[in-house]
Amino acid sequence: MTRPAFYPSAQAAAGTSGTPWEGYAYGFLGVLVFSLTLPMTRLAVAELQPLLIGLGRALVAAVPAVAVLWLTRARRPNRQEWPGVILAALGIVVGWPLASSFAMQTVPSSHGAVFNGLLPLSTAAFAALRSGERPSPTFWAWALVGAALVTAYALRQGHGTLSLGDLWLLVAVVLGGMGYAEGARASRTLGGGRTICWALAISAPVVAAPVGWMAAQASWPSTPVVLACAYLAFGSMFLGFFAWYRGLAVGGIARVGQVQLLQPFLTVVAAALLFGESVETATFFFAAAVIVVIAGGRRAIVGTKK
Repeated sequence: MTRPAFYPSAQAAAGTSGTPWEGYAYGFLGVLVFSLTLPMTRLAVAELQPLLIGLGRALVAAVPAVAVLWLTRARRPNRQEWPGVILAALGIVVGWPLASSFAMQTVPSSHGAVFNGLLPLSTAAFAALRSGERPSPTFWAWALVGAALVTAYALRQGHGTLSLGDLWLLVAVVLGGMGYAEGARASRTLGGGRTICWALAISAPVVAAPVGWMAAQASWPSTPVVLACAYLAFGSMFLGFFAWYRGLAVGGIARVGQVQLLQPFLTVVAAALLFGESVETATFFFAAAVIVVIAGGRRAIVGTKK
């Protein structure tokens, strides 16, 4: 029996045979998908509990994930890959969605989006700790400049103060960075598609009971909320990670992770176009500065531990 075309070979599945620019392209595609996550979450929490949204999207996304694993006869993660898959599940399947859902109860999506600019720094830190990457001092300097830019933007938007929602967003950044780095580490040999599918599959039995109980207590939401939840499940929680994990595996976790510095500004623009949130001129100046940071980070050396 031949292996389905979805996974033609272990090397192709892992996505490690491409070029760095391919990594950036896939990374940017993933960021485009993720850029709508906070606006859609903000819309959903207006009618549904944050716990239901955070866990429910993972349960719904597990349905196509399990189908993909079954149809492609995907192999199970090996002993070295399981830790990455499990930590990815804790970070980006459960942790980040829950923390960001709680945050969106008290802060607008355009404000919360800027904290996502800290994700590259968080991802790079976990990559250095766990994935064998060794970012150079120059890389860390660029990463810190990028983090400072988005933090300054957040404080400017919040008139110099941080709210409880901001603290939830910081928790989300830490958990998201861990999930991105660990998932990308497993993707090097397991493949991006397999990694997110297995992370969703092993999470489903854990979240099924609480999601079922909360869903039974909730009233049926409006059509816009249903569509927002569908995007969170099938876009943010499923398809976006096919591109994102492949990009990180091909181009390097720390380096390609810098592309996510653009996500706050893409989210702000999306919030303005879809939900009428105002976008200040200063946002575009911050965006231009972030692009410079990404270019600088791309040129910085990121080695691997011997």
